[in-house]
Amino acid sequence: MVDLESEVPPLPPRYRFRDLLLGDQGWQNDDRVQVEFYMNENTFKERLKLFFIKNQRSSLRIRLFNFSLKLLSCLLYIIRVLLENPSQGNEWSHIFWVNRSLPLWGLQVLVALISLFETILLGYLSYKGNIWEQILRIPFILEIINAVPFIISIFWPSLRNLFVPVFLNCWLAKHALENMINDLHRAIQRTQSAMFNQVLILISTLLCLIFTCICGIQHLERIGKKLNLFDSLYFCIVTFSTVGFGDVTPETWSSKLFVVAMICVALVVLPIQFEQLAYLWMERQKSGGNYSRHRAQTEKHVVLCVSSLKIDLLMDFLNEFYAHPRLQDYYVVILCPTEMDVQVRRVLQIPMWSQRVIYLQGSALKDQDLLRAKMDDAEACFILSSRCEVDRTSSDHQTILRAWAVKDFAPNCPLYVQILKPENKFHIKFADHVVCEEEFKYAMLALNCVCPATSTLITLLVHTSRGQCVCVCSREGQQSPEQWQKTYGRCSGNEVYHITLEESTFFAEYEGKSFTYASFHAHKKFGVCLIGVRREDNKNILLNPGPRYIMNATDICFYINITKEENSAFKNQDQQKKSKVSRSFYHGPSRLPVHSIIASMGTVAIDLQDTSCRSASGPTLSLPAEGIKEVRRPSIAPVLEVADTSSIQTCDLLSDQSEDETTADEHVSSNLEYAKGYPPYSPYIGSSPTFCHLLHEKVPFCCLRLDKSCQHNYYEDAKAYGFKNKLIIVAAETAGNGLYNFIVPLRAYYRPKKELNPIVLLLDNPLDDLLRCGVTFAANMVVVDKESTMSAEEDYMADAKTIVNVQTLFRLFSSLSIITELTHPANMRFMQFRAKDCYSLALSKLEKKERERGSNLAFMFRLPFAAGRVFSISMLDTLLYQSFVKDYMISVTRLLLGLDTTPGSGFLCSMKITEDDLWIRTYARLYQKLCSSSGDIPIGIYRTESQKLTTSESQISISVEEWEDTKDCKEQGHHRGNHRNSTSSDQSDHPLLRRKSMQWARRLSRKGPKHSGKTAEKITQQRLNLYRRSERQELAELVKNRMKHLGLSTVGYDEMNDHQGTLSYILINPSPDTRLELNDVVYLIRPDPLAYLPNNEPSHKNSIQATGQESREETQL
Repeated sequence: MVDLESEVPPLPPRYRFRDLLLGDQGWQNDDRVQVEFYMNENTFKERLKLFFIKNQRSSLRIRLFNFSLKLLSCLLYIIRVLLENPSQGNEWSHIFWVNRSLPLWGLQVLVALISLFETILLGYLSYKGNIWEQILRIPFILEIINAVPFIISIFWPSLRNLFVPVFLNCWLAKHALENMINDLHRAIQRTQSAMFNQVLILISTLLCLIFTCICGIQHLERIGKKLNLFDSLYFCIVTFSTVGFGDVTPETWSSKLFVVAMICVALVVLPIQFEQLAYLWMERQKSGGNYSRHRAQTEKHVVLCVSSLKIDLLMDFLNEFYAHPRLQDYYVVILCPTEMDVQVRRVLQIPMWSQRVIYLQGSALKDQDLLRAKMDDAEACFILSSRCEVDRTSSDHQTILRAWAVKDFAPNCPLYVQILKPENKFHIKFADHVVCEEEFKYAMLALNCVCPATSTLITLLVHTSRGQCVCVCSREGQQSPEQWQKTYGRCSGNEVYHITLEESTFFAEYEGKSFTYASFHAHKKFGVCLIGVRREDNKNILLNPGPRYIMNATDICFYINITKEENSAFKNQDQQKKSKVSRSFYHGPSRLPVHSIIASMGTVAIDLQDTSCRSASGPTLSLPAEGIKEVRRPSIAPVLEVADTSSIQTCDLLSDQSEDETTADEHVSSNLEYAKGYPPYSPYIGSSPTFCHLLHEKVPFCCLRLDKSCQHNYYEDAKAYGFKNKLIIVAAETAGNGLYNFIVPLRAYYRPKKELNPIVLLLDNPLDDLLRCGVTFAANMVVVDKESTMSAEEDYMADAKTIVNVQTLFRLFSSLSIITELTHPANMRFMQFRAKDCYSLALSKLEKKERERGSNLAFMFRLPFAAGRVFSISMLDTLLYQSFVKDYMISVTRLLLGLDTTPGSGFLCSMKITEDDLWIRTYARLYQKLCSSSGDIPIGIYRTESQKLTTSESQISISVEEWEDTKDCKEQGHHRGNHRNSTSSDQSDHPLLRRKSMQWARRLSRKGPKHSGKTAEKITQQRLNLYRRSERQELAELVKNRMKHLGLSTVGYDEMNDHQGTLSYILINPSPDTRLELNDVVYLIRPDPLAYLPNNEPSHKNSIQATGQESREETQL
């Protein structure tokens, strides 16, 4: 036995020192052996295989050398042909023997030796047990044919001039090129597209066919016409292009046979190559290929990630994204896992989009697909959720994973994410901009109940319409004969813009002055509405910070206008006088300055008046000469440059001074019942805490059921509760966390307690439950889109259930204010649908014309949308798109909706113009009145007026006799004319009733046999009874009978009237000379009441905050 100590060398010194430290003194007796590990077998063959085949870089060099050898052999053949003198005669020996010089022969022998040696070596290295597989390969056979004769000629000199078809080496060069491209891709670790490889193979195959045909024809015609290489090239091109001039033709049978063979080979090889190329092209069209790296580095692009791309979503994104002038040069890369839809493909083939939109089929979870989209070079990434899925939580999970994948792959790429459920929002807090659909949806639905048509107001503000056009006639509704449509369409072009104060012509002169002073005078002079500011050193936006806020030069001003200031041209007063010499400075019946009218009309030319500020003691607006009440003041106070505490009528909502009208007992009981503070529990992470009204004691869960009594109360319907205010009913499928954003705005601290409406959540809406929950005396009924119907086979049918249910409610309770949310904006035309209503048909034609003119808001003239009765949450997708250019839009919208509360920032509310307010007369005077008294900033008007119909426009939906039609139409025109002249929306005309029962009776009387005597008289009496009995009466009787069956009083239902003869619309930032009308609702941004608390009363504020903190554990909404 061999001694191990003599065989194993001692360990290095470092191991000895380590062993000494560890206390191991017997390292000399250690049996450890050093072992080397190899990645491959350490044999000569394996090392050669590693060098020639496995190693990408060395293999690439070998392939490149082999490709160069083949090209050199083809070049030597061409040189031999060019140097050879054509021999005379037609002997067959000219086919087998050629004239080859000695140096040329030596070069060809050297190339043949190297090629044959390399081929044999590679065959040996790739040998796997079957030698015939190596020998019978076409490249090996061609190599033997081209190399072996030259090697034989070394030992047999008489064979040096033997013809060898060296031109066949072009096919070996093609084979080497393919292998070289594959090794190149492996070496640089980047995969080139299969389309590139296939195109390369096709081109090389075509070149090899042409080169082989050229050389073969030239050689075989040595005994014929003695064609040179150029003539052979000409013949091949003419032949393969199927032209066939016939001036150059082969003469010998051998050359003709060769041409036939080459044509057969081309007919077999080329179609196969073209078929593979076409297949790859079709697959490329489906997947979209790649976005060019060079284009990504030189051009700007954004990426849109969606789970399924629909035509509506695509057009909304493209129209909104490219509406901004500075985004015209951007590219849009769409990354979608599904195949392109037929409609999407048709749209993307339009030249306007095909040059700027690139569709890639792939997943955002794959780095390879993100690399194809060049996500790391993108300016932004938009990730949208699929709202058409039944499981919206699952859709959110997919969106979250996409956001994580993009953030992991491109950490510096700005993310714009749309999420559906609010409880999933905290997973994507890292995103730059997030829009939660349910948060915005429920907040808009809630504000619609207290500020009518808030959803329409927000939708118009976040959309880019044609209001920015210089030409007035190109805006929405300007070619309509209806005046309200013209005004409504012109005002819909207003959007929110921003500018720094010191750089602004609108606001620069108001530096050092109060916010309300700047807002009022900017609106009076330029027609712009200043709504908010942001300090340079603060990220929070303040909406109407109040008259105590002093404007700084570095403040960023946020204003509403037709167009941004940078796109406006200002005309001096002298230029205005030159263009209008014959006109007086005051124009029109309102006697307002021309510059005010120009600014309010939304044109880009704005008259720049004298910018000198008026003094506080300047002239004031006087009251009308007649109809003045003695209780009114004779004028409106001017807006002060710097706020005076004594002149501001602060409304301390915290102390409930607005409820002084209540009796002492009611005041005490209300104080015992309610408290103000923050909600004790947040339904989801990321919800913004809101100061609101709370109950002192938590209500037991059993008391929340309205239709069931419990041990605490015995009420079983809403009427028994005796609510002082009208109800707000929410019809939803489930009580999700999003309802928190519906309840909180309706319980906000700035709303007086006497105006708080009871909220009833209706999870199912059969007729009995509707009657029990008090639908007959409800202020509003909110219908939320059902999630279970979103997976319809046809996309647009997702709203079918909601639309039919709302239409049923509309027919049963015609005067009920129903607010509906739909999935698709196109389905809004079915709300309050009347098949034969002439006015609705006219609006449908107007919508089609606006869509043909390229309007993004073609549906805006539909009466339910204009009145704020319906909206689609998909219309808020543009909010996310606009935030790419206006990064403040989401923050401004959240502040308007009350989703976020910033200390010192105002809130959205409304006021109604009554008969006592008509002395103000114009919107400009109202602006001044509000700014000088309470500091409120008006931003728009919600106007209701009667429909102006002609006598031929009837609402009757049945076929009657001609004289009855004429009579009914005249009566309808008479009633509607009276309603138009009425001053109150409550004094509406009686509706025209639909008489289907009468139609049935008429058909019976026409088709049936004629009766005589008592039978005819009886039928006549039945006809009269059916005539008097309308469909509306039938429905009313049905509801009353059901209410009596349930033991409910029918008093409330008897008082319900139909208000179908009115229309409502919104005027955003109207012109200063707009006349105020009775029942106008003015949208206001009211300052934060907490900001008006005096500094010398900190104890009151602190006590309220303490009360709110203490009540977090004891109170409940």
